Amino acid sequence: MLRSLTLLALLLAPALAAAVETAPVTSPRATVTVVSGVEAVAPGQPFRIALRQRLAPGWHTYWTNPGDAGQPPEVSFTLPEGAAASPLAFPTPDRIPYGPLVNFGYENEVLFPVTVTPPATLRPGDTFTVEASGAWLVCEKICIPEEGVFRLDLPVADVARPAAATVEMMRAAEAALPRPSPFQVSLGFDGARGAIAVAGDAFVPGAVREAFFFPADWGVLDHAAPQAMAVRGGVLTLALARGHAAVPASVEGLVAITDAAGVRSAYLVAAAPGAVPSMPAVPVAPALPLWQAILFAVLGGLILNLMPCVFPILAMKAMAIARLSGAEKGEVRGHAAAYTAGVVLSFLALGGGLVALKGAGLAVGWGFQFTSPVFVAALAWLMLAVGLNLSGVYAVGGPIGIGHGAASQGGKAGAFFTGTLAVLVATPCTAPFMAAAIGAAFAMPAAATLAVFAALGVGMALPYTLLGIAPGLARHLPRPGAWMQRLRQGLAFPMYAAGVWLVWVLAQQGGADAVLFVLGGAVLLGFGLWALGQAQGVAGRGRRIGQGLAAAAVIAAIALLPRVDVPRPATTVASVSSLPDAEPWSPERVAALRAEGRPVFVNMTAAWCITCKVNERVALGTDAVQRAFAARNVAVLVGDWTRGDAAISALLQQHQRDGVPLYLYYPAGGGAPALLPQILTEGIVLEAIGASTSPVAGATRGSST
Repeated sequence: MLRSLTLLALLLAPALAAAVETAPVTSPRATVTVVSGVEAVAPGQPFRIALRQRLAPGWHTYWTNPGDAGQPPEVSFTLPEGAAASPLAFPTPDRIPYGPLVNFGYENEVLFPVTVTPPATLRPGDTFTVEASGAWLVCEKICIPEEGVFRLDLPVADVARPAAATVEMMRAAEAALPRPSPFQVSLGFDGARGAIAVAGDAFVPGAVREAFFFPADWGVLDHAAPQAMAVRGGVLTLALARGHAAVPASVEGLVAITDAAGVRSAYLVAAAPGAVPSMPAVPVAPALPLWQAILFAVLGGLILNLMPCVFPILAMKAMAIARLSGAEKGEVRGHAAAYTAGVVLSFLALGGGLVALKGAGLAVGWGFQFTSPVFVAALAWLMLAVGLNLSGVYAVGGPIGIGHGAASQGGKAGAFFTGTLAVLVATPCTAPFMAAAIGAAFAMPAAATLAVFAALGVGMALPYTLLGIAPGLARHLPRPGAWMQRLRQGLAFPMYAAGVWLVWVLAQQGGADAVLFVLGGAVLLGFGLWALGQAQGVAGRGRRIGQGLAAAAVIAAIALLPRVDVPRPATTVASVSSLPDAEPWSPERVAALRAEGRPVFVNMTAAWCITCKVNERVALGTDAVQRAFAARNVAVLVGDWTRGDAAISALLQQHQRDGVPLYLYYPAGGGAPALLPQILTEGIVLEAIGASTSPVAGATRGSST
């Protein structure tokens, strides 16, 4: 008897399983059924069924907004009197590229759940019948419409019974559905670009692997456009590109987010369009091929030696080169190689740090470290320490000391240090060719980005490297003598001047309190280094006392360093720019001025950007340019990146610039802005605003903001 029952159960198992799934509609492309989440229904108790599609490899079906082409599946139900069925629920789609187009849909297997509510008048023992007819489109290289009819006969019981054969399948289908958003959402467009911002405590750098906004309405966005992502300050921001359809009063869709663990979830969002949230621009292809970016980087690095930022370091390089006069060829090569290694490795470290920070969702760029008051204060103290060493207050590694002294007397470590310091203080400046090279580098893979930064280092170190290639050139340098001591002491003053400039930068960042702490630390540091110098001239107990005083003073100075990072005081345009009649920059102000039909000149600058200051003096602030601005009613807007600013960082990235200066000219009557070079002349500015009839090289067209 037991064997008979077992055999009967085995024979009935396929039929029992089939009771919760309809007969399939099959084709070479898809197998489609309707599946139930219960094997018995209860009167008046809602239950789930689902349209199930199993697609052949390479074929796909569609979401409610199919993307650039396609059609979502449609199903109509015939139910007993008093019963109701919800519309199909669509799970989170995937992006499915096809040539230059992108579809939104599903591959492999997908379930579209439906909630069915039976009437309360059903009686146990009845049969509840679900009939459905559906149509769907499946595509690969071609698209083929398909259709089918389905029937489910489910028994009625006092209590609904989940179907063991489909319970996991239905749970997975439920998990794939988007959920209501617990986040604050804002969205806006400005011309062809836009952004959506999703705010929540969970959005911290490194928490989100990838994200994408799927719009519910067809054609509102460019479906194929990538959506650059940034995560900072508790806000996830995605850059959007407008499509050809009109923007509705409320933009709806879902944001699909993959977290750091690889878990993907989606949230239904809706927002009325407003101001464009601070955002990274839609990434574009590298402006230059890799070989050209490397060539420009070498040229830019070479010219960087002539920029004002590097002048203080020229003191140390000049002394190091002078000491090589008459040295053996091997020694000359060794010092040249050490300096080159210091420069190239420092550029690689800087480039690697920028890549890592950008990968974590932070908005950083060339010279970003100067937006930190702590970094600026520490560098000001370093300039003071180098200057005191050059003045002979103390020695490091011998009587010549830090940088040039270690290079000449203490071996190659000083040459390496000189190269590192040269890179450190060069970052406020951007030389010609550098902007294009760095901008292209950040649109490339990480390895290519590092190759461009290494090329910058090679270019900057090139003059010194030539001594290593041709060490005989050192013989033509003046012979060492007493003049070197006077030169060494005289070259301390560029270091002191650099320190003064850095304190002025700090004043723009943190105000009077920050200056008080950095100057107090400078006094402590100066006392400590003087005590160290005194200790170096004696022996025994006096030496130990001097060294102890030096250590205590330096530790006390370092303890003041965190106090420098005080809250930023209210700033004005005058604090970072000398241009008359300038206004603070904001995207809203740009839009308002353009709506009035006025031309707009945008100057993105920073207190620590020497290139910016030079451009204002020799190009933007001249009488001819100011007269041209006034004659054409040009509005001048100034953006302050001294301590970083998310909106300015986004604009920099949009125009493939990773640091200031950035100059844009918006012509009257609309149109894309002109992107001016980072090294300006009066002629370039006049040509850009149409005040000169002579052709000026250098101004190129940028994308619209």
